Amino acid sequence: MTKHVMTSADTSARPLDRPAVGDDRAWLRAGVAVAAVGWGANQFAPLLLLYQAKLGLSAATVQATFGMYAIGLIPGLLLGGPVSDRYGRRRLMLPALITSLLATVALIAGGTGLGWLFAGRVISGIASGAAFSSGTAWIKELSLGGSPREANPGPRRATVAMTTGFAAGPLVAGLLAQWAPSPTVVAYLPHLVLTAVAVPLVLGAPETVTGQQGGSLLRRLRVPAVRERRFRTVVAPLAPWVFGSASIALAYLPALVRERMGGNALVFGAVVTMLTGLAGILVQPLARRMDDARRPRLLVMAMAIVVAGLLISSAAAQTTQPALVVVATLVLGAGYGCCQVCGLLEVQRLARTEDLARLTAVYQALSYLGFAVPFVLSALQHSVSPSVLLLAVAALAVLTLAWTAAGATRGRRADSDSGAPTAP
Repeated sequence: MTKHVMTSADTSARPLDRPAVGDDRAWLRAGVAVAAVGWGANQFAPLLLLYQAKLGLSAATVQATFGMYAIGLIPGLLLGGPVSDRYGRRRLMLPALITSLLATVALIAGGTGLGWLFAGRVISGIASGAAFSSGTAWIKELSLGGSPREANPGPRRATVAMTTGFAAGPLVAGLLAQWAPSPTVVAYLPHLVLTAVAVPLVLGAPETVTGQQGGSLLRRLRVPAVRERRFRTVVAPLAPWVFGSASIALAYLPALVRERMGGNALVFGAVVTMLTGLAGILVQPLARRMDDARRPRLLVMAMAIVVAGLLISSAAAQTTQPALVVVATLVLGAGYGCCQVCGLLEVQRLARTEDLARLTAVYQALSYLGFAVPFVLSALQHSVSPSVLLLAVAALAVLTLAWTAAGATRGRRADSDSGAPTAP
């Protein structure tokens, strides 16, 4: 893989080499902010069945409200990266937190009408796009000092922060929706509190981008690394499986066993969502150990886990057994975690220092296309059984595994033949 060399023209606003305050825990401030926005993004998931019953919505419409998140998120990511690179991480993270809070206010109003739900999900996506593009880069830059046991903990820390919010938010919201009064209001209150806590933490976090980078914002939207062969043949095909696998677990599978769960359907959905995130966190150490810049070991392992999770999901859909849904959730969650770490590591190897947030944003925009999968499955399940649909998705995952593994192997071989370094 070709290394990028930073010229003197690139140094006007490069990220600092170390956290400005020399605090090895400084990344936690950015991490809490990312987790808070992740909480706001996913707190909606376990309430899908509640809204379906209360507002009289079809399954496809409910999944559409879930997927509207991506409509706001993708432009938020693509614009957030360049803005963050140009003006600084904090200047984008603070508005993202406020926007996430406004999205929750709209969702609270959503108990009275579908339009508010659509609006809240789109606004939540915009907040997430801005926060995740700047926050992932910020955490990485605040982690450049490494740790006693890990030379490059940035991707793992970013994934843990994001996934912690993804897991805790829906668990708390689901439990409150199940047993608290006024569930479509009370379920969202913890996020308002967490966001208020995150704001002063962000204000106190060290900025890692100094000054303003040269060039217009339009020019900053360009990301040269997306044209590299490895991004096109490995990173781009892998990315949609990050949240494609997770969204099947947290938004699609619980509805398949709703009748068996009776009055506990909401809390079951909350637990399933939490387990998806928990599995994604617990698999992190294994994912880090499997990473090898010379061989696609982590890539193959990640996609193989996704395939296994989809096969178990198909069996769960066929038998409508809640226990199998739980097993499928854990496996798909592990696949999500491995795919996310793998993708972020690939991005860090490809990106120039000053382009990190932008390339991360492009990767994450591609990864969030996976949020459309539950809607597609729900729209098709009237003509094709869910178990067959999930088998078809598993077949696509197998093809992706073969394609990306072959692309990674060819890329390494080409680098070796050309004499280019195979590791960053």
